[in-house]
Amino acid sequence: MRKKALVAALSATALAATLAGCSGGGDNASADTAQNCTNKIVHQDAPKVSVWAWYPNMNKVVDNFNNAHTDVQVCWSVAGQGSPEYAKFQTAIEAGKGAPDVIMLEADHLTGYEIQNALVDLSKFGANDVKKNFSAGAWKDVSQGDAVYAIPVDGGPMAMIYRKDIFEKYNITPPTTWAEYEAAAQKVKDAGGPVFGDLGSNVPAWLTALMAQKGAVPFTYDLADQKNISINLDSQPAKDVLNYWAELSKKGLVGKQDQFTTDYISGVVGGKYATYVSAAWAPGYLTGAGVGKGSEKGQFAVAPLPQWDKSSPVSVNWGGSTFAVTTQAKDQKLAAEVAKGLYADDASLTDGWKTQTIFPLNQGVLNSKEFIGNHVDFFGGQTANKDIYIPAEKAYKGFSYSPFTVYYYAQLQAETVKINAGQITGEQAATELQNTMVTYAKSQGFTVK
Repeated sequence: MRKKALVAALSATALAATLAGCSGGGDNASADTAQNCTNKIVHQDAPKVSVWAWYPNMNKVVDNFNNAHTDVQVCWSVAGQGSPEYAKFQTAIEAGKGAPDVIMLEADHLTGYEIQNALVDLSKFGANDVKKNFSAGAWKDVSQGDAVYAIPVDGGPMAMIYRKDIFEKYNITPPTTWAEYEAAAQKVKDAGGPVFGDLGSNVPAWLTALMAQKGAVPFTYDLADQKNISINLDSQPAKDVLNYWAELSKKGLVGKQDQFTTDYISGVVGGKYATYVSAAWAPGYLTGAGVGKGSEKGQFAVAPLPQWDKSSPVSVNWGGSTFAVTTQAKDQKLAAEVAKGLYADDASLTDGWKTQTIFPLNQGVLNSKEFIGNHVDFFGGQTANKDIYIPAEKAYKGFSYSPFTVYYYAQLQAETVKINAGQITGEQAATELQNTMVTYAKSQGFTVK
């Protein structure tokens, strides 16, 4: 494969916007300029491993790790959240220097860096020793065959958040199928109520997850066969999902507002949307953005993600991050120990889930009585973990990501804009997306099967 062309393709990370599975920026402690770290180094004589990460509670996580280790210390900094970090990482890859030892990456971006030989196969450094801590789906997302390129931390099993006050006012029960979802949306609109949900153009990972729920497999790619890729973005399941949301948009049953914006949040607060189809990390993001603290406090609940076929439910994931070791790491074995141990101790995981910073993938947490029985304040005391999110996470089977996630997301975002503008149907969007991605893949040296 023409590596130069491939690197150029992946450099698009500097241009396209993507959303983190976990929201929020780094909560920085005072800088330790002597070490060029954001955090304090506890044991100055220990070797140091540099880490880029943006989890909101990362300062606590790093302190927990450094206080517990005399053999290694983490030197942490925030290089940006999501795309800004990826752009800097890509620059470092091309320059052959400047990357950290350990980097936080979203699972859907791993393959693009794996193909550039930018990430270390952690299986040779004992990654499989911690495999038992994660579900099969979570482990599949970080693996290529027998190789393991990252350690999972958090995920985003999807469900449907809804406004209890709106459902009660219009006599709506939580829809269990997408047909019921559309019928409820129409009922609320006919009664003069708010839109039922939202089709934001800036959440392509969300839309891809919903296509996967219908059975679409947009990409099939194996790192062991780097030159070949299968692209099926115009499959019938993909067309069905895009048509479904295009029709909801055309009928005015859902909004067209980009998510993660001030306008969208004000709409959520003001009851503009009856539902928010999202991931398990959404409550933490929403509360962090000020949702649930005013008159709408106590009005949110959560139900399982609507299904296409109730007799064959499918769980899907939106978001989720990992720790990977870069091939520029000074001591790859030591960096691997940090990747395996960072955000893996009880104190950090407990802080993460209690503050709703993350939805943990560690089975020790998922199986704990405290986590299972937690009454989530945002949902008015509902046991959302036990009833909704844990079953969804355990049922998730993993996903096959492409080596050009950023470019694909940018194209899907462009197609969604056209759908919301009424310029094309969902089926037409699928065809255009297929043609665009096949042409692009071939231009980068791939053979499309």
